[in-house]
Amino acid sequence: MHLNPYGEYAVLLAASLANDWPADRSGIEKRAREFGMTMDFPESPDDLLGTRRVIEDWLRVVDASDPHDRARLLNAHMAAATAYPRLTDHHDEGWHLHYRDEDQSLPHVLRAVISVGTALHLTTRGMHRLRRCAAGATPGDPCSAVVVDVTRNGRQRYCSVRCANRAAVRRHRARADPSD
Repeated sequence: MHLNPYGEYAVLLAASLANDWPADRSGIEKRAREFGMTMDFPESPDDLLGTRRVIEDWLRVVDASDPHDRARLLNAHMAAATAYPRLTDHHDEGWHLHYRDEDQSLPHVLRAVISVGTALHLTTRGMHRLRRCAAGATPGDPCSAVVVDVTRNGRQRYCSVRCANRAAVRRHRARADPSD
């Protein structure tokens, strides 16, 4: 048996959905598969809108600057979605734990997986390791992407090399500009 803690892949999946929202339900399911989810999801007409609400709720956790507020929000998400851990062996993956009931809707499963995964990410790596891209803090910079810091040193501030370079160029120009 292996322990599937819903850790890194779940929070990276949430960031991927937040940063690049799929056009339809199949896009959500494809993205979930890309991040390692192999289970089947019963289809419902509310899946797209319901999953969007899950991500919008998760973004409130991302945007919470106080660790206690972040924990309070995340605890509410987990309370709304999780169940007693259950052993499962679907798709010949080997025995592992699920933190949700069987046969739940796609939004419900994603809420459970993302909330538990985010809680594990923040408690094992640090409460500060989930944020918006630092480039977007500069007035006029359009980036609002979510950054999930999975680096060894815990200092990832930008969502991409492009945003980091843009910020570095701004800093360089500010130092080189004699009018400041």
